[in-house]
Amino acid sequence: MELSKRRRTPTVEVGQIKIGSNHPIVIQSMTNTPTDMIESTVDQAIELIKAGSELVRITVNDDKAAEAIPEIIKRIVDQGYNTPIIGDFHYNGHELLKRHAKCAEKLSKYRINPGNLGRGKNHDDNFATIIKTAIEYNKPVRIGVNWGSIDQELLTALMNKNSRLRNPLSDKEVICEAMIESALRSSDFARQLGLPRDKIILSVKMSDLQDMVNVNYRLSKKCDYPLHIGLTEAGVDIQGIASSAAALAILIQQGIGDTIRVSLTPDLHQSRAREVEVCKHLLQSMGIRFFEPKVTSCPGCGRTNSDFFLYLSQCITDYIKNKIPEWQAQYKGIEKLNIAVMGCVVNGPGESRHANIGISLPGQTEEPVAPVYIEGKKERILSGNNIKDEFIEILEEYIKNKYSKK
Repeated sequence: MELSKRRRTPTVEVGQIKIGSNHPIVIQSMTNTPTDMIESTVDQAIELIKAGSELVRITVNDDKAAEAIPEIIKRIVDQGYNTPIIGDFHYNGHELLKRHAKCAEKLSKYRINPGNLGRGKNHDDNFATIIKTAIEYNKPVRIGVNWGSIDQELLTALMNKNSRLRNPLSDKEVICEAMIESALRSSDFARQLGLPRDKIILSVKMSDLQDMVNVNYRLSKKCDYPLHIGLTEAGVDIQGIASSAAALAILIQQGIGDTIRVSLTPDLHQSRAREVEVCKHLLQSMGIRFFEPKVTSCPGCGRTNSDFFLYLSQCITDYIKNKIPEWQAQYKGIEKLNIAVMGCVVNGPGESRHANIGISLPGQTEEPVAPVYIEGKKERILSGNNIKDEFIEILEEYIKNKYSKK
């Protein structure tokens, strides 16, 4: 199945990053440090940026956080990074933006949740205050609806209407409808207040995979705003990675999604940047964007000489990660390089021929030699104790001959 063509949307500019239409799908992440702890927030923001986060969102939940934003952005810029910083507002964003003009000015985008802005006239006034601030400072806004904090007045009205139907929908179906309606009504209100169409991004996020896919698909048919997609809470490690990858891939395959985040529950033993790495690997595995050379390696079986096969696969992967900054600075298109490190004769030669460059290691019952293939042809045979170093030399030589200098 081919990728569907991306939806046509206005282009929303967030700093130097362009979101929507035919622009690349943008990766973003969010810090989890207390924002008023300036040093740790700056350090984590830069960690995310270095990993590949093209937008970084920061909590702005009180006066101390709002006061810290200008200094945080200054320190990030002073260290050589111009990545747009987004303010994440809930409940009191209208008050904070009014009280802290420097915060409002320095942020590249505001993220607001229409379900957390009060009720009735207060809701409309608070929403209007944020939108008018965005207009004043020429900032785009993401209107983000979450099913854990949905507009209760709207949901109640839709539930009451549904109860009068001859064949009422389930509560979950009404909640999904309320999320879509909240996003559309909010964007219409923002437009009425004067926010240009190319300053609006929408999101409807939930933690259930199938419902998240459903509401985003339906929303995409009812508007042409760029969409931020992702599960609200994906879970820990493998659970979060698997569910996020599945949800995002289903939508992206259909041309839906202009900026993405994988929201993993933090692991004390892993970097916050892991969620950025998941986004990069997802987009690269789908052939949408390329960030670093790909290493194709087999899982091993009873035929493989597991010790050396695993050792060489890991060595080549680590070597590439260490070399990629240098290669990217020198060689155009190096990100699309495909390397195969295979463990036995079953698929080894075939996969190696499909890669740009590959090596097929000997299985337990094979002759102890490792053929190297370049662009589908057997180039040479390696044996002995220096296979790793010899293969790396061949790889480096191939790269110098294959890719033009920048």
